[in-house]
Amino acid sequence: MSTLRRAIRLPAATALVVGTIIGSSIFVQSSEITALVPSPGAVVLAWAAAGLLTLIGALVCAELASAFPQTGGVYVFLKEIYTPALGFLWGWAMLWTMHSGILAAVATVFARYAGYFVPMGDAATRGVAVGAIVALSAINYLGVRFGGGLQSAFTLVKVIAVAAIIALGWVLSDPAAVAPVAPDVSIGAGNFLLAVGAGLFAFGGWHMVTYTAEETVDPARTIPRSLLIGVVVVTVCYIGLNAVYLSVLSIDQVIASTRVAADTFDILLGAGGGSAISGLVMFSAFGALNGIVLAGPRVYYQMAQDGLWFKWAGQLHPTYQTPGRAILLQAVWSSVLVMTGTYRALFTRVIYTEWIFFALLAIGVILLRRRPGYRPGWRMPLVPWAPILFVLAAAAIVVNQVRADPADSAIGLLIVASGLPAYYFWTRRR
Repeated sequence: MSTLRRAIRLPAATALVVGTIIGSSIFVQSSEITALVPSPGAVVLAWAAAGLLTLIGALVCAELASAFPQTGGVYVFLKEIYTPALGFLWGWAMLWTMHSGILAAVATVFARYAGYFVPMGDAATRGVAVGAIVALSAINYLGVRFGGGLQSAFTLVKVIAVAAIIALGWVLSDPAAVAPVAPDVSIGAGNFLLAVGAGLFAFGGWHMVTYTAEETVDPARTIPRSLLIGVVVVTVCYIGLNAVYLSVLSIDQVIASTRVAADTFDILLGAGGGSAISGLVMFSAFGALNGIVLAGPRVYYQMAQDGLWFKWAGQLHPTYQTPGRAILLQAVWSSVLVMTGTYRALFTRVIYTEWIFFALLAIGVILLRRRPGYRPGWRMPLVPWAPILFVLAAAAIVVNQVRADPADSAIGLLIVASGLPAYYFWTRRR
């Protein structure tokens, strides 16, 4: 019987964490956060708070991964803590909306920035996005060693580039040339929470390394370490980049910008600076795309192994020992979302619901500590206080989304809940 091949070590696992998180958001998201908290100190504090909450969530997943080192990550955790039905809902939402939607969105960002260098119409842009999905799916089909190696290479270059950008920005910037900004004392707690929430979405993807537990060498040690190192590296990069933006552009310029990184380096380096940043965004998006392509199929594979998905999706390639059919399923559906453009509505309606599941994971750590026989290979510190803080933050994100857009929020919840009839269908078949 074919089994998954253990080929992911600490460098590749850390690269998966960093490379998946650092996509394109940090090069555009800063404008939205600055608009909510128009003060340099508050902007940096919001990014730091988002990084801290992400670290807590990562530590939750690290303990659970050390206790349940199986392929599938969050799906397995929810199944083991609560009920298989809840795990199925996570996998259901992943395929149809959350994960495939992220994959389609990042591929589209990559294609749009490619249009900066080679002007393309809408059809060609969609074609390039689908081509990126297909190419990376083929690479990961050939083996986790290929996909993991590509991820490590892209992440290393990406982090070096971001560090160089931060250093270059500090050397070339002239803070005295930026219009002084009076401290804004009108920033309320509500706006600060919204800014932290926007920052958390830029940190998205930190949990995906847990999907590959059975392909990771010594997962009980490797996954917690990769999560800790990866989230700290990303947080430092994000704070550093925002500090550069605010040292070159005024608050009003940051808020008005639709491509804040490119605008920053247009000032520092002239017109060529924007081109260089556009190339970096493409490179960064492509690396994040590879991590997303690699991680998702492992969940669908595990669901099929448990009899909760199409049986054929649970078969490994006899030579490459990868979940090839699950990779193909993800590639086809994500490409459909790109070509139809439907990922926009699906993604924006459903993405907030993942925080409901994340909150349940944090509660789960508290519950499991009281369960006889629970012996994780690694224990997160500050339990129950850190998980409680994370649950409160996740609840605030969900409540705020429902309050801001109740109609779309209800549709999103219905999309996720539609997995319940499917779950009972599969359990009856089994």
